[in-house]
Amino acid sequence: MKTGIIIPCYNEAKRLNVNAFIEFITTHDSYHLCFVNDGSKDDTLSVLETVQKEARTKVSIIDVKKNAGKAAAVRSGARYLFNRQDVDYIGFIDADLSTDFKDFKKLVDTLHNNNDLALVYGSRGKGEGQIERNVFRNLFSKIVKLIVFLILGLPIEDTQCGAKVFRRHIIPVAYTTTFLTRWLFDVEIFIRLKKHFGKAQIMNRMYEQPLDRWVHVDDSKLGIKDALQIPYKLLSIWFSYTVLQAFNTGINTGKIIALDRLSGSPLYEIKTAA
Repeated sequence: MKTGIIIPCYNEAKRLNVNAFIEFITTHDSYHLCFVNDGSKDDTLSVLETVQKEARTKVSIIDVKKNAGKAAAVRSGARYLFNRQDVDYIGFIDADLSTDFKDFKKLVDTLHNNNDLALVYGSRGKGEGQIERNVFRNLFSKIVKLIVFLILGLPIEDTQCGAKVFRRHIIPVAYTTTFLTRWLFDVEIFIRLKKHFGKAQIMNRMYEQPLDRWVHVDDSKLGIKDALQIPYKLLSIWFSYTVLQAFNTGINTGKIIALDRLSGSPLYEIKTAA
């Protein structure tokens, strides 16, 4: 059993905890780190290469040439890891480690121990762990949560937590087609899975697990302008998936096929250690 972890990165050179990533990957043989450098303008790529040099066979870098947003970055990582035959589970965490490796490993353990589950995702709204947020983000998240609940119609406490892990076979369902938004792809994933499993079964195929620790780190890449557009973007998602019935799983003999609906997909390359 090997787990691939996608870490999307955009201008993370100054805040990436290099030692934490190196310590984890050099002591965990059942994990593979897949960094996606999403068109960073700083020295992020050089910093990632420093991590890769410490564990050449257990760290991959996808170097996207033009910034395309977190959704596209995570999707690139998922498609790459899916095509590696040594990876059984595929997940993602934020580069700032707001969800730490200890919590992520617990998500993987839950998925591994329950064959009925296709997805296990972290929740910042359950449990009594160390959850730190500023007041504005807490209020705004509650508003977004209400809108998302109306769209999904599912009892999900926290759709936007940046820690999720998927069983390999469900990756084509969740990630094949391009996401409509740069940041709200989590909502799109839940819609896709709901359509795939059906409303009656979806909550039996995924599990929301409380985090012991989650800390908001300053310098978020989601600015105020982006935040104010979230209600509109959510409405667009609802319209596209519900009214237009635009969803397409894009599964073909177990391989991911690029069915991008947006023109000009970002070019990227896989960086291998020398």
